[in-house]
Amino acid sequence: MSAVGGARYADLAKRPIHVVQGEHVVTDDPDAVLTTILGSCVSACMRDPVAGIGGMNHFLLPGGPKAEEGDPESVRYGVHAMELLVNALLARGARRDRLEVKLFGGGRLVKGLTDVGASNAKFAEEFVAREKLKLVGGSLRGDSGRRIQYWPVSGRARQVLLGDRAAFEAETVAPPAPAPQTGALELF
Repeated sequence: MSAVGGARYADLAKRPIHVVQGEHVVTDDPDAVLTTILGSCVSACMRDPVAGIGGMNHFLLPGGPKAEEGDPESVRYGVHAMELLVNALLARGARRDRLEVKLFGGGRLVKGLTDVGASNAKFAEEFVAREKLKLVGGSLRGDSGRRIQYWPVSGRARQVLLGDRAAFEAETVAPPAPAPQTGALELF
């Protein structure tokens, strides 16, 4: 597997490959499974079923300025992430008219703040429609984080919704008992 400018080409992967923010992975390995964890971010899972190749990206913010190649800030934006994934698939033999897309993420995890997740979801849907790509599934919006697994050659996807983090931590880790008040000072 080689990495180039945030892109990884996983030709020999026999294990899960985690895709982080600003990255995209493309592979033709039928045993590869691409994984990511999303909150307000969005991942597009795309494949060409005839060419037997697929990939996943993970972006943090919708739209974004048209950045110059190599600009480290550009990987945060959906427009750049989507173009990179489509172009990487086409460079490896996929055809645009056969691309199938599944979109995941765009959750609203913090109430009362700007709903970046909804903006990400809307951007991804509009990009797919504008580029005339075939949207075949996914799960956008909501109030939960998600763990995504995607088998890029078969197109199979699995989503596990993640519960409220504070509730999860409270269920799994008991809070420490308060230290007795003796007036002593303990330094670490």
